Formats: sequence, structure tokens, C-alpha cells
Amino acid sequence: MDRQQEFVLRTIEERDVRFVRLWFTDVLGTLKSVAVAPTELEGAFEEGLGFDGSAIQGFVRVTESDMLAKPDPSTFQILPWRDDPPGTARMFCDLLMPDGSPSYADPRWVLRRTLARAADLGFSFYTHPEIEFFLFENPITPGQEPTPIDQAGYFDHVAHGTAQDFRRKAITMLENMGISVEFSHHEGAPGQNEIDLRYADALSTADNIMTFRTVIKEVALTQGVFASFMPKPLTGYPGSGMHTHLSLFEGDQNAFHEAGAPYQLSKVARWFIAGLMRHGGEITAVTNQWVNSYKRLWGGGEAPAYISWGHNNGSAMVRVPMYKPLKENSTRIELRTPDPACNPYLAYAVILAAGLKGIEEQYELPDETTDDVESLTEHERRALGIEPLPGSLSDACRLMEESELVAETLGEHVFDFFLRNKRNEWADYRARVTPFELERHLPVL
Repeated sequence: MDRQQEFVLRTIEERDVRFVRLWFTDVLGTLKSVAVAPTELEGAFEEGLGFDGSAIQGFVRVTESDMLAKPDPSTFQILPWRDDPPGTARMFCDLLMPDGSPSYADPRWVLRRTLARAADLGFSFYTHPEIEFFLFENPITPGQEPTPIDQAGYFDHVAHGTAQDFRRKAITMLENMGISVEFSHHEGAPGQNEIDLRYADALSTADNIMTFRTVIKEVALTQGVFASFMPKPLTGYPGSGMHTHLSLFEGDQNAFHEAGAPYQLSKVARWFIAGLMRHGGEITAVTNQWVNSYKRLWGGGEAPAYISWGHNNGSAMVRVPMYKPLKENSTRIELRTPDPACNPYLAYAVILAAGLKGIEEQYELPDETTDDVESLTEHERRALGIEPLPGSLSDACRLMEESELVAETLGEHVFDFFLRNKRNEWADYRARVTPFELERHLPVL
């Protein structure tokens, strides 16, 4: 037994933890949980905990249902919202086949495998997400537009505001779980908020995002409100994104920084951006995986609908933030396409794979865009070589299906299931008569 496992078992005994929840995600990014007694944990560390994988979305067929969940002791944390004894803790799990090999259906393994590719090239991948979400009044009525908890806007301070009290409580819980928060504020739409997590390696960030979504939901329940990570819940207002700052490091050196280069961007950084642009359309089905995601991308509010990059340009798909003098490690890029409802393990895997492809093939970076891309005409965009991102989940699936990069990154099983599931979602959406059609056409046709 290694030191981390010993630390977990000792902490459980000292803190009187009676329940340990083992967490993992299905292919679509839904959090799964099974609680075990502390007496079972030592065996779970050694052999894993058996469960029926055929009952989980996208895992295995009924004829090969046995799977193992092996807890990762480095992710052990006490759950702060369970403050009444007995204590409850959680750990994320890696999923294994009965022979002990990694499960080809485990999103965490998909990301681990891509991070290993980066490591082979000498790189570590760091991410910093800005997570937006909405707070609505309860109850939520299906078929009706939800009611935001306030009518505030960007950076607004509301006296006795529910949102700022909510953010304070949520941040306290996150930091009690070892998840560092950098900023928090009210966003542009009524009831919309943003909390930014600090830089971490991509696997830790993905774990943190899954924890973040759970914490936000738990705090909402205690506050009598409803939290949603739906990308575009309100008509006429901006949707929720998960802009993510990205960087590669070689040991302690920021591989994206080159002193004196334009915007201090190294060749590695420029190749990485070029990879994101070359494969941006192909990976969109993963970074924006829901029908509703495309209402955000094509709904204005500075959401990126076109493949472009620029220095400090909020309309670009890839933004290069302003360089902070004497802070080499601050050189980074910001990808603005992902939304907070994606599966973060799969999203960061395909983002990294696209960037690495640009580095390996030394893609040439197109000219930057200094204009507001949305304000340009179609003719102007064509003249500048600016291509659109997919306009719908159907378009995104069509590009993903043709992508060798996404297929190789996700693996055959996850790729096939994900694509099939998204096509089914699009078919269900296309067959549904919407309130828009009833309101616009029923009275006059």
C-alpha cells in the first residue's frame, strides 16, 4: 500500500468518516457515485470495486458487463456540505476491465492517454476554466422560460444579493475541498454568474469541474434556488461558456513563452493555436455536445461562431491575453468555444490532441483577426479566410465523423457511442414541434 492510500485510511479513521463515495463519469459526462464502507476501501485500492458496466451510459455491452472502479487516493476529500456526523468523503475512480487493464469507455482514461502523448513530447498540459452558470427561482416548470433570481448585469454588485451570498458559500465549499478559486462575479445576463478556477494540470481541472458542478447544485438546494449549466437557457441574453486558458510546460519552463516574439508567443504556442484552428470544427461536437450549445455559439454575446484568433480579441475563437511583464508563466492562450455542460475529460483530450497535432505537423498560423468577427459581413469574412464553426449539433457530428484526430483521441468505442448518441439527440430535437413554431405559425397558417 502506497503513502497516499495510507493517508486516506488514516484520515478516514481520524475524521470518523463512515461513507466514502466513489465518483466517475459516463461518456456523456454525467457524474456517477457508489458509496462504500471504510472497511471495504483497502480492498478497493488493491483490486477495485466491481459493478455492472452495462447499466452505465456508453460503457459496455450486456455480454461484457463486469467492470471495476479503482479509487484514486490523490483525489480524496471530505464533502463539506455533509457537515453532520457521520462524515462523508469522495474519491474519483479510474475504470478497469476485469483483467485490470484500463477501460476503453472511461473518459478519465481518454484524457490520461492524451496527456501521456503530450508527456512523450516533453509537455505538461495546464488549464484554467472560467465557468459560467445561471441561478433561477424554484420551481422550474418544464416548457416555460425559467425566472432568474435577479436582473443584474456584468460585474454588478447587488445589495443583499442572493448571487453574491451564493458565490461566497460555493467558493468556501470548493476551497474546503482543495479547489482554489481565482475570481467570481456576476455575469452579463440576469441570474448569470461566473467562478474561475486556478490553473491546474488538465486531469485535476477535469476532476475539479465535475466537483464544481456538484457543489454548485448542492449549494443551490440549500439556498432555495436552482442552478443550471445549460449553455443557453434564456432567449435574448448571452449563454454560459467555459472559456479555458491553456498552456504547455516543459518542466518548469512555459513552452508558450518566447521573450521578444510577437505577443511573447513561442513557435510551440503558434503551432498549438494553428492546431486548434485547423481542427476546431472537428472537435466542436465534443466541446459543445448538446443541441442547445449551438444556440449559445450562434446567439451573439461574444460567443465565438467563427474560427479565428487574435490578441485580446473577445470575438475570436482563440484569444491571446495581454502579456504580464516579468511573468513568463502567464503567457497562455484562451479557447472560448467550450461550454460548462461538456464532458471535461473528453473536451480537454480533444483540445490537447488538436494542439499537439499542430506542433507535430508545424502548422502555419493564419493571420490574426483584429476586427470584431461578428460585425464583418459574410463577404469580408470569406475574403479574410475566416471559416464558421458548425451551426448545429448535426453539422458538428458530420465534421466529427470525418475526423481521424477525434477518432484516434477518443478511441473507437467512445467515438462510436458519442457520435451515435448525439445523432439520436439531433433526431429527437428535429422531430419536436417547438414553442417558436406554435407562436409564429399556428395563428396564421
